[in-house]
Amino acid sequence: MLTVIASFACGLIFGLGLLISGMTDPMKVLGFLDILGPWDPTLAFVMIGALAVSAAGFAFAKRRGAPILASRNLWPALTNIDAPLVAGSILFGVGWGLVGLCPGPAIVNLGTLSARVVLFVVAMALGMMLQEAWQKRARQAAPPDRAAIAEAVDG
Repeated sequence: MLTVIASFACGLIFGLGLLISGMTDPMKVLGFLDILGPWDPTLAFVMIGALAVSAAGFAFAKRRGAPILASRNLWPALTNIDAPLVAGSILFGVGWGLVGLCPGPAIVNLGTLSARVVLFVVAMALGMMLQEAWQKRARQAAPPDRAAIAEAVDG
């Protein structure tokens, strides 16, 4: 139950941060990405702030050793740059650049009941389900050692 409460609190803080910073407004994001038009550097400052906070948090977590609400740390097992990572990054970037939304702000914006946002979230959910089915199929066809690594990474 504590994990659920902590997850809710983290999501709430993240959502409030998105609202306060203005990053739930797709035009703010598109204004940052439009380097040939009236460029808006706000997103750069939000990213710098997020990197500073997360770097401090990761440093603290690594020094601490054991997590507070879990039996062990779940650090990534894979660190290589492979085709699925590159393809996913490209898809994320293209979607973000076309619409000005990524998953966090899209979820926050669901409260507006905008047809554009709802369509984006539905498409995102379908994409996530297709990706999960593809990964499951790949794990079943992979040799046991690769499947064990993929299972450890996916949880």
